[in-house]
Amino acid sequence: MSAQAAAPPSSSVVASKPKKQPYPFYLGGLAATIAASITHPLDLTKVRLQASGDKGMIQSIKKTVRTAGVRGLFDGISGTWMRQMSYSLCRFWAYDESKRLLGATPQSPAWVLATAGVMAGSIAGIVGNPGEVVMVRLQGDFAKPPEKRFNYKHCFDALFRMVREEGPSSLVRGVGPNVFRSILMNSSQLASYDFFKAELLKTKYFDDNIACHFTASFAAGTVATTICSPADVLKSRIMNASGPGSSSTLGVIRSSLATEGPMFMFKGWLPAWSRLQPTTILIFLTLEQLKNIVDWKRGLL
Repeated sequence: MSAQAAAPPSSSVVASKPKKQPYPFYLGGLAATIAASITHPLDLTKVRLQASGDKGMIQSIKKTVRTAGVRGLFDGISGTWMRQMSYSLCRFWAYDESKRLLGATPQSPAWVLATAGVMAGSIAGIVGNPGEVVMVRLQGDFAKPPEKRFNYKHCFDALFRMVREEGPSSLVRGVGPNVFRSILMNSSQLASYDFFKAELLKTKYFDDNIACHFTASFAAGTVATTICSPADVLKSRIMNASGPGSSSTLGVIRSSLATEGPMFMFKGWLPAWSRLQPTTILIFLTLEQLKNIVDWKRGLL
C-alpha cells in the first residue's frame, strides 16, 4: 500500500516534450523584403540589361546614374516591396506547408524538397504575378525612350493604371514564364538551401550557425541563378512589352533568337548572379535570425 502511495503517476515522471509551434507565415516575406531593399540597385540593373540594348552591367549602372542620379538606382523600389510581400511571402509559406504535407524533414532526399519547391512555386508564381509585372515595369521604365515610358508614380498607381488602361488581363501578362521561373526558383533556391544546410551539418566542420547558413545560401544562390536565367530573361522581355501580340512567349523567343542567338537566354547572368547571390545570402541569414528572435520570444533560447 505504501509502495503504491509512494509511486507517482507515470505522467508526472516523464514530462512530454511540447511540440514546436510553426513560425509565423510572414517571416519569409519580411526577410525577402529586407534583402531585396539592400540589393535593389543590382536587381534594377539586371532588369534593364535584359529589357534593353545595354552591353554590360557597368555601362548600365553608369547610364542610370548619368540620367537619373544615384537616386535612380532605387527607381521602382515600391514595386519591389509589393512583389516581395506578395510573391515571396506566399512562396515561403507555401514551401513550409508543402514540406509538411509531404512529410519532409531536413534529412529528406533532394527530390522531396524539390517537389515541395515545385508546389510552392506554382502557387506563388500566380499570386505574385501582378506584383512582378509592376516591379519589372517600374524598374525598366527609365531605360526606355521618354515617349515609350509608362511614368508610373508608384506601385499602386501602376496597378490601377494597368487595369484601367490595359484591362485586368494585364495583371496576368507573362504569367506562364513567371510561374515556370517561380517553379525553377523555389525548387532550386529553397530546396537546395535546405539540402546543402543538412549536408553541411552532417560534417564535423559546421554547426547550425551563421557560417553554415552563409555557405548553404551561397551554394543555393549559384544553383538558382543558372537554372532560372532563361525564364528570367523571357519574363522580363514579355512583361516590359505592350501592345497586341507582344505577350506571346513564342514570339519573343523567335525574335530574340533571330537577332541575338541562343545565348540571349543567359544575357544578364553576371548581374543576375551578383544580385541573386547576396540576396539569397541575406534572405536566409535574415530568416534564420528572425526565427531565432521568435524562438527567444517563446522562451526556447
